Amino acid sequence: MNQENVAKPSFSYCPSRFKPEMDICVQWLNSKMTGSVVYVSFGSLATLGEDQMEHLALGLKRSERNFLWVVRKIEQKKIPANFMEETSERGLVVAWSPQLQVLAHEAVGCFMSHCGWNSTMEALSLGVPMVAVPQWADQPTNAKFIVDEWQMGIRTEVD
Repeated sequence: MNQENVAKPSFSYCPSRFKPEMDICVQWLNSKMTGSVVYVSFGSLATLGEDQMEHLALGLKRSERNFLWVVRKIEQKKIPANFMEETSERGLVVAWSPQLQVLAHEAVGCFMSHCGWNSTMEALSLGVPMVAVPQWADQPTNAKFIVDEWQMGIRTEVD
């Protein structure tokens, strides 16, 4: 996508009550090379099964890529033991991130997403390619558009 056509984000709607993790995310991203980070977030409602969390963690670990993974506190117990310690040099796991600012950061090279409408629009507007992992509702349709119509990503199946 031509960078001239990419929207310049306005962060005015981002919540401010999470400022401490905002600083952590941005500072961590600032230490990474352009396009080197996989941003992983499945929104505020989607929940992955323990097997899915384990497979995702293993994939991130084996990829040998930098990653920023948003896992709600209630879901963090599903992360495999020792995963965060074993990947601490190239990975950051947080309970919340300032998604629009993360997606706008030059270090982010792709976005693994559940394909919720807001996430889809944010990534599209910023020209960030996606790995589509739809869960339910409108997400499979959004994933189809991401892959087939907008040609901004690839799709993986839930299982």
